[in-house]
Amino acid sequence: MADDVIRRKVAAARAMALEGGPGADRGWRLALARAANDDIGLALEVTRLAIERRSLADLLELVPERALIAVLEGPAEGLGLIALSPPVLAAMIEQQTIGRVSSNPPAPRRPTRTDAAMVAGLIDRALADLETGLEQDMDRVWAAGFRYASFLDDPRPLGLLLEEEAYRVLRAEVSLAGGVRAGAVLLALPADGRASPPVAPPDPALASPLSAAHFAQALSDQVMQTEAELGAILHRVTLPLGAVMALQPGEVVPLPMAAIGHVVVEGIDGRPLATGKLGQNRGMRAVRLVPETQNGTLAAPVIDLPADRRMAAGG
Repeated sequence: MADDVIRRKVAAARAMALEGGPGADRGWRLALARAANDDIGLALEVTRLAIERRSLADLLELVPERALIAVLEGPAEGLGLIALSPPVLAAMIEQQTIGRVSSNPPAPRRPTRTDAAMVAGLIDRALADLETGLEQDMDRVWAAGFRYASFLDDPRPLGLLLEEEAYRVLRAEVSLAGGVRAGAVLLALPADGRASPPVAPPDPALASPLSAAHFAQALSDQVMQTEAELGAILHRVTLPLGAVMALQPGEVVPLPMAAIGHVVVEGIDGRPLATGKLGQNRGMRAVRLVPETQNGTLAAPVIDLPADRRMAAGG
């Protein structure tokens, strides 16, 4: 019983991928809304969207009356179309010309080349966003690579212009400017995919040990080049606050002679890291690190450095 359920789910997933799955559905909804907002500042919401497989004859019957028809060019000389119904086209033109969408219904008219020029950028932006959203989705095979090519104000030449083949048709009902206007947007692309398939993301689990070693070495090289600030502590003196406030430039604070032979190297957090002896190297104050004795006083293990390593200790 469990095997049968799994088989049915796998079959359903394959059918969905072949017939236009949720990738294209989500992608086109987001692409239309984002393109309208970013390109012309028009609020657009897809209230309903259907994905269908249609013949060329069926497609010609679906184009809204007096719609602006944008012919699209895609991979392998494939042709598709986007049809903007009159309310949608009018809202896009009004947003760009008067800065708002009128609540009055648009006057019936045929779309013009000027209309097409004003919405061509938005169309390309929506198609590009759809393609980007499907980089890891099988719907990319049929939905990617199309851009605006030309426009028609009459659907009749489509029967001669488009190839006699099956088409994926996305019919969207959209709300514009917060519900001031509503209309339809139709996208039709060849059903047989012509774009390159999606590239699967690399699986970290399949990474070769060699590449992992290279990454570890590169990371180590970067970390080891990071500067580390250390302090060489000769001696700590405790004085009353009054004596500290009374200190003047040039005064001498006496230090025990033993401090020269016992310098503690500390990190910026005050944690002791090593011990050493005060000396000189090329005219500079220097600290020579010395191995910790069996009964040393360090709170942390001594860093394993070569015996002749020198550390500058400013002053």
